[in-house]
Amino acid sequence: MTSRTDPHQEIDGDVYVWPRHLASTTGTGDPALAPLLALGWDLRYDDDANVFVSAPDRRVRLGYLPEGEDDGLWRINAYKDSFGPPAWGVCFNDRVPTEFVTAFTTVLATAYEQGPDAYLARPVSGTDGHDPFLAVVPLLKQGWEIDRPRWGVFAVQAPDGHAGMEFTTGDLDPEAELTTREARWQLWAGTSIDRPVWYATASTDTPVALLTAVTECVADPAPLPRWREATSSYIKGMAQLTPVRPPGPPAPTPLDVQRSVFSRRPAALPPASVPRWSTTSRPALPGPRR
Repeated sequence: MTSRTDPHQEIDGDVYVWPRHLASTTGTGDPALAPLLALGWDLRYDDDANVFVSAPDRRVRLGYLPEGEDDGLWRINAYKDSFGPPAWGVCFNDRVPTEFVTAFTTVLATAYEQGPDAYLARPVSGTDGHDPFLAVVPLLKQGWEIDRPRWGVFAVQAPDGHAGMEFTTGDLDPEAELTTREARWQLWAGTSIDRPVWYATASTDTPVALLTAVTECVADPAPLPRWREATSSYIKGMAQLTPVRPPGPPAPTPLDVQRSVFSRRPAALPPASVPRWSTTSRPALPGPRR
């Protein structure tokens, strides 16, 4: 179990948490907002310090709502008509690992640049690239097992039993999908879906590429850095915490090696301190005997 973090990059934390779905939030939304703000999206605040980010054409909107009405910290909606109802909606609650939200917004930024055909692409079963069950594949590749928790629900569960993803079949209420946990997709971590440590939901028409961005990040076997003091006892009881080791010395460069070789060479011999013999020199006289 090793981290894929650059060993010489500053690590924001003193422990690694594994499996990463038990890491919880970092407590800051900046990394997840950055991919959208890099495109020049509009950023606004309200009096309660909630943050609202909108695409230039208002077809995609994000709310970061620490002072919202419920625990839905992140709400992202996309629209076919900027004045109509959302075509799809995604919610991440206040304890979702920030890296998972960042994975979503990063791919969302790319899809928006590609145009409506990308960020409004509806999932269609049996089609290349748009089959909704493609979003589950990254989890299955990491040993998640297929589960049947109840009628009308397809689910997969993490090997440790502390995370799962559910897909609800049949007709759903479009409004409830956007405002409650009764959505087409639900991803969660904890001891059960009824009392999760964190959860994320996605409505029926959420593009498969966006869902897959999240599941790929969740399935990544590398642990996530966190501060031990900020890790709840609930998480500590389920996750493995490994101290973050300070970075080792950098690998020597060819110039360093060359300098090291020269430093080990003996110094040049000093000039002789005794006179050299010549044809005019006489041997020294013997000293007096004792």
